[in-house]
Amino acid sequence: MSESFSPNTVLDRNLNPYITLNNQGITLSAIELSASEHRLGRDPAMVDLVVPNEWNIVSRCQGTFIREDDNGYRLLDGSRQKRSSNGLFINNRLIPPEGHVLHNGDRIQIGQNPRDWVIIEYHSSMVHSGFSPPKTQSISLLEKPIILGRDENADLPLNAPTVSRKHAVISKNSQGQYVLTDYSANGVFVNEHKVNGSCILDHDSLINIGPYRLVLQGNRLVVADQGDNIRLDAFNLIRVVKDQEGKDRTIINDISLPIEPGQFVALVGGSGAGKSTLMRTLLGIEPTTNGAVYINGEDLRQNFNIYRNQIGYVPQQDIIHKDLTVVEALEYAAKLRLPPDINVREIVSKTLTQIELVDYKNILVKNLSGGQLKRVSIGVELLADPKLFFLDEPTSGLDPGLDKKIMELLRKLADEGRTIILVTHATTNINMCDRLVFLGRGGHLCYYGEPKSAMEFFNISSGNFADIYINLESIDAVINKAQEFKKSSHYQENVSNHLSLKNTNSPSFQNTGHGFTSASVGNNKSVSSSTPEKAKPSLIKQTITLTQRYAKIIFRDKVNLSISLLTAPIGISLISFAIQIEPLVLGTKDNPKLASTALSVLFVFTCANIWVGLSGSLQEIVKEADIYFRERLVNLDIFAYLFSKLSVLKLVTFLQSLLIVVTVLLRFESPNSELIYWSIGVFITSFLTIFASINFALMVSATVKNITQANSLLPLLLIPQIIFSGVLFTMEDAGKYLSWLTISRWSVGAYGTLVDVNSMIPEPIILPDGSAIAQGIPESLVYESTWNNLATNWSVLILHTFIYFTITFILQKRKDIYN
Repeated sequence: MSESFSPNTVLDRNLNPYITLNNQGITLSAIELSASEHRLGRDPAMVDLVVPNEWNIVSRCQGTFIREDDNGYRLLDGSRQKRSSNGLFINNRLIPPEGHVLHNGDRIQIGQNPRDWVIIEYHSSMVHSGFSPPKTQSISLLEKPIILGRDENADLPLNAPTVSRKHAVISKNSQGQYVLTDYSANGVFVNEHKVNGSCILDHDSLINIGPYRLVLQGNRLVVADQGDNIRLDAFNLIRVVKDQEGKDRTIINDISLPIEPGQFVALVGGSGAGKSTLMRTLLGIEPTTNGAVYINGEDLRQNFNIYRNQIGYVPQQDIIHKDLTVVEALEYAAKLRLPPDINVREIVSKTLTQIELVDYKNILVKNLSGGQLKRVSIGVELLADPKLFFLDEPTSGLDPGLDKKIMELLRKLADEGRTIILVTHATTNINMCDRLVFLGRGGHLCYYGEPKSAMEFFNISSGNFADIYINLESIDAVINKAQEFKKSSHYQENVSNHLSLKNTNSPSFQNTGHGFTSASVGNNKSVSSSTPEKAKPSLIKQTITLTQRYAKIIFRDKVNLSISLLTAPIGISLISFAIQIEPLVLGTKDNPKLASTALSVLFVFTCANIWVGLSGSLQEIVKEADIYFRERLVNLDIFAYLFSKLSVLKLVTFLQSLLIVVTVLLRFESPNSELIYWSIGVFITSFLTIFASINFALMVSATVKNITQANSLLPLLLIPQIIFSGVLFTMEDAGKYLSWLTISRWSVGAYGTLVDVNSMIPEPIILPDGSAIAQGIPESLVYESTWNNLATNWSVLILHTFIYFTITFILQKRKDIYN
C-alpha cells in the first residue's frame, strides 16, 4: 500500500493526520494523509491509498480525502463524480455528497452489515501523538468462558434495560468450537435466528443482544454496533388494497424515504392520505405490495422479532389502564417488558423524570389531563430506552399549549439521539421537526425535507401550513405536485442523496411473503430468508405480573365489584317474596305445583348466574384492545393474558358463589340431598355456571370490534339460554340437541338433580277406567337424582368452559400481525 508505515511508527504533534483500517479484525498499517487530496479504494489506477483486492466490500474508489484550510480533511463518498457502491456511514448516517468534515476519533463504516463492513478511523495529529488502535469494545474468548450481560462485573458489559444481568455465556466445547448459551429473558439472535438454549458460533457470526450487535472475529468478540444510532430506509413502498367494490386502490404510492439517526420526522397530510398506514409500514407491522423498509441495513419486517423490544410505539389510543396510578402503570409495564433482574423502581423513577410527571406519580391515570395522559403513554415506551420511536397523533385533542409541550418533549427525546417519527394533523409547532413528510390523497409523496423549505416548494407566502392542504384538495393537484417533487432539487438533496442502498429497482427485490426484501445489500453476505422466531418471555413471571395488575384494577373499582357480587344474591332473595311455599323441599301433602315451582326457582338461580357471568366479562377483552395489541407487539403471551384474567375472575366467581350459597341457605329451606351436601352442591353448580358464562363472554368479547357491540349483544346471548333451558318449554327433536349448546340446560339439570325434582312430582291419579292423569310436570331423565347424572351436568359445564377458552385463544391468535 502506498503512503503507509508500520503501526509501531511514532507520530508526533507536527506530523499529518492518519487513518487506520480494520476489516473484521484484519488491520492495515496506519496511513498518513499529507497531500491535498487522497483517494481510497481497491483499484490502483484510480486511487493512491490501495486496500487489498479481496476486500470486496470496498469499491474501486471508495472515498476521497480533501484537505481543509485547518490542515484537517473532508471525506467524500466515492470519487468526485460517482458515489461508492456500499456507502460511507458515520454513526449510521450516510455521508452526503458535500462530504463530512473529519474529527479526531471519527469511525466511518464501509457498508452496513457488521459481518463484513470495513471500519476507517481518523486520527488528527493536532490532538494525538503516536498510533492508537481503534477504540472498539471487544474481548478475547481464548482464556475462559465469557459472560455477556448488563451486570457491570460481566466480562463484556452490555448496558441496556432489555439486557439481562447474565444474558448469555460463550464457552468452548470439547471440539474447540465456541458455544453460546442463552440465559436471558428477551432472547439472543445469532445470524438472524433465535437461540433456543444454545448454539455453535461460526466465524463472523452476527449476535443480536438487545440493541447490541456483536461479531465473532477469529477468537475475539467485537461490539460492532451499540444500537444507539437507528436509521430507516424505505424503498419504493407501494400498498394496494381492495375497496368496497373489490377494485384495487393504492394507499401508498411509490414512496422512498431516508430517515437518519436522531431525526425528528413528522408525517402530515389530509385525512385519508395514508399517514397512519405509512407510519405502520415504517414500523414494520403493515405489509407492502412492493418495496421494503430497512433498519440499519436489515429488512425490518422480516427481522421484526429481533427489533420488537427496541422500537417504541404510541398508538393514537392510550395504552395504559386508567384505574392504575401513574407509577403503577409504569411499574407493571416495566415488569412485562424488562428482565426480572432489573431495578424496576430505578427505571420508573428515571422515566417519570423524563416525562416530567414525578409530582403526579400517585395520581390515578383517569384523573390526569389529556397531555399528562399522553406523557404516561410515552413513558411506557421509554422504559426500554428505545432509539426508534413512533407516535400516531400524540397531540390529537390537545389544546395549543399542551400540543407545544408534547412537541417539546419529543424534540428533547430526539436531541438525546432517538429517531422519532410521528403522525400529526397539528402543524403549529411543526418547525420543531427536522424533516416533514407531506402526503397527498392516494398516498403520493408531495414533499420530504426541512419544514422551513416546504413553504418555498409549495409557493406559500402566507407562512401558514394550512394553505398547503388547500392547494392539494384535488387528486390532480396532488399527482402534479408529487411528480414535480420527484424532479426537484429537494428530492435529490433529501431523498436520493441520503438513501443508503443503491439499485433499489433491480430484480434483487423479491416477494418473501412479508413484503419485498433485497436478497443482498451490495456485496454483503447473504442473510436468512426466514423470519426469526419471536423471543418468548417467562410464562409464569408474565402470568403473575398480569394477574397482579388485573386484580388491582378489578378490586380497586369497589362500586362495580359490589354490584357484581350482589346482583345474583339480591335476585335470588326476591324469590321468597313472590312465592308462598318452600319450593325446594317436599311438603307433608302432595302438591302438583311443587315440582314446577322448584324448577322455576332453580331457573332463576341459573339465570342469575349466567347474567353476572356475561355482564361482568363481555367488555373485558374488547375494552383494552389497544393495550393488548401494543403489549402483544412487544412480548405478551396470549395464554398468560387469558389465564391472568381467568385467575382473577375465578376469585370473583368464588366470592359470588359463596354469597349465593349463603343467600340460598338463609332464604330457603334446604332439601335433603342424598348425593352431596346441598350447600356444597349449590356452590359447585353456581361456580361452574358463572365461570362457564365468563368464558363465553370472553369469547364474545374477543370477537366484537368495540364496547357498544358487546353491550348490544347481551340480550341476544341471554335469550337462547332462557329458551333452551328446558324449563319454559319441553325440549324435543332439534330443540333437544340445541339445548346441549347452552349453559342453562346443564346448570338447571345440575340444580334439579341436587333437589331431586322428579321426587316432587305426585303419583298420577288413576281413573275408574284405568287411565291415569298426571299431576304437574312429567318426570325427566334430566333431573334424575344419580351421581352419574350430576357428574354429567358438571362435566359438560366444564367442557363448555374449555371450548370457550380455546376459541378465545384462537381468536386472539388470529389478531396477530404475523400469522
